[in-house]
Amino acid sequence: MSRFSWLESRPQGLFVRPGDFFLDPLRPVPRAVISHAHTDHARPGHDEVIATPETCALLEARFGHGAFGRLRPLPLGARITLGEVRLWLAPAGHVLGSAQIVLEYQGTRVVWSGDFKRRPDPTCTAFAPVRCDLWITEATFGLPVFRHPPAEDEIAKLVRAQTDNPERAIVVGVYALGKCQRLIALLRAAGYDRPIYLHGALLPLCALYEQLGVRLGPCLPATVGERGQARRELAGAIVLAPPSALADRWIRRLPDPLIALASGWMRVKQRAKQRGVELPLVISDHADWDELLATCSEVAAEEVWITHGREEALSYALAQRGIAARSLALLGYEDESG
Repeated sequence: MSRFSWLESRPQGLFVRPGDFFLDPLRPVPRAVISHAHTDHARPGHDEVIATPETCALLEARFGHGAFGRLRPLPLGARITLGEVRLWLAPAGHVLGSAQIVLEYQGTRVVWSGDFKRRPDPTCTAFAPVRCDLWITEATFGLPVFRHPPAEDEIAKLVRAQTDNPERAIVVGVYALGKCQRLIALLRAAGYDRPIYLHGALLPLCALYEQLGVRLGPCLPATVGERGQARRELAGAIVLAPPSALADRWIRRLPDPLIALASGWMRVKQRAKQRGVELPLVISDHADWDELLATCSEVAAEEVWITHGREEALSYALAQRGIAARSLALLGYEDESG
């Protein structure tokens, strides 16, 4: 019998039997430990949720008061015992509040990575590797083609596009949680101090980030009409919007919009072309191929399970390095953040 047989793959998600809880379950359960607030990992309806204080705040903002029976905040590094399992959270560096879930049972340590990234991000706590016996990892960008460039270089492209197109609105598609706030912070770090205009769907989470201590600088709603900005005010401005808004009627109100999209998927030129993206920005909130391999080695696990993404390529590459790896058959995790 495997020393990890106390972990069970069930229709709801991965069940930790000696602790009687699930990790990032996809269906309502009595008790869930949630790594972060993206909706492919966090679903409403659980009786009890354990997550970082920031994730708890984001869950309530995204799903509404009463969407969960009880939200139980657990700060990074604080230890609790559930049944026979000792549990604590380590930073994942993915988005604000994101955490790796660390399980200790009968002398064995298992780490559930959630989604994670290794690049610096001023909007969240940096990833911290945790040595373990079993590492359960994502593989969103688990192919050698995915090697992310420095985010600062991509931001420089964005600023150049703005300078070169003073009559056009530079509209950047960003996911509402994480990517939006990180892009703003990267612009600020590059010295951009002008107002950044936001689609209405992005405003609530940006306001919550500010309440949680993440400073974003001047951000204004991007509205055009009788009570909004004149079109000329948005000419040459940087406007952030959800990716879905790039094909919406809303964008037609902006002056000659130049369409950009910030995502690790923009490495694939055909994806950018299919979406009508004029300025692809390869800015990802996930580990790339080299970072996945490096992290698997760094945590020194004797075994690696891969939850979603490009499992076969990563499993093969790890086997070539003498690390036992296999795909963990969990359905429903889709990339929300790129």
